[in-house]
Amino acid sequence: MTQQPQQPFSRPGAVDLSGLQAPGTSPGAAPGGPAGVSGAYTVQVDEQNFQTVLESSMNAAVLLVFSSARSPESVRLADDLQVLSNEFEGRFLLGRVDVDASPQIAQAMQIPSVPLVILVAQGRPVPLLQNAAPIEDLRAAINQVFAQLTQGGFTGRHQPRAGGEVDAETGEALLDPRYAPAQDALERGDIAGAVAEYQKLVDANPADAEAAAGLAMAQLLHRTDGVDLNAARAAAAAAPDDVAAQVMVADLDLLGGHVDDAFNRLIELVRRTSEGDRDRARTHLIGLFGAVGNDDPRVQRARRDLTSALF
Repeated sequence: MTQQPQQPFSRPGAVDLSGLQAPGTSPGAAPGGPAGVSGAYTVQVDEQNFQTVLESSMNAAVLLVFSSARSPESVRLADDLQVLSNEFEGRFLLGRVDVDASPQIAQAMQIPSVPLVILVAQGRPVPLLQNAAPIEDLRAAINQVFAQLTQGGFTGRHQPRAGGEVDAETGEALLDPRYAPAQDALERGDIAGAVAEYQKLVDANPADAEAAAGLAMAQLLHRTDGVDLNAARAAAAAAPDDVAAQVMVADLDLLGGHVDDAFNRLIELVRRTSEGDRDRARTHLIGLFGAVGNDDPRVQRARRDLTSALF
């Protein structure tokens, strides 16, 4: 029960991706770019990780740049934005979309031509640039956009996409010392303390993926602490459309290792309910995705099923 999940809590974006099923690279993979340019705040976007990239805009901005090898101007724009993504140190995540390799994304986003840059903030896409420009002009334009976002209180930053340190002997990832107090609390059985420690980290940096994931799992443990499984199942059976009863059983199923059962229960609840109840069920399900890990194939399958249930 103390296993720390590896992916962030997330919320669904605004684009229907139910038809996007082609495999691709992981969300952390850095695309090719100009020599010597780091991809710490850049991700190559494909059909498999597109939804996750959109969801990361809930806490910090995402710029999607659409390019094609058939348009050298669009590739140059993407390269320049990659340089700027490092300069802005996580103020935005750059998502590079090759429209030739991922035509379904271009279709879903209704991209008329390249180059094109779209700003995504809190799941809402807004066209930003339709032509390449000198990097100095790009820098000025981005500064202006983020000045407006800051005035609106949207100030989150993304974590670098570089890998963490590993133990030279075992090859296992080393625990970041920032997470040690929360992990220690879990090992002591102090679930409320773990929630508080993870919450401090998330409050300090909403883009901290590991802290958000740890918080999702700690909150799951806290919600189910002391709950009688049989009584919870009886309550859910007696009230199939009661959101509180259904999400409690889903939580317990997840902790018991019945991940698909937990997901399917809430997906069916989304199908049956409407308005506020439907939104509560959906939001809770997305939270469980974060606790399991967004790279887990069961999560990816459930995301597709949830999209189908919503649309």
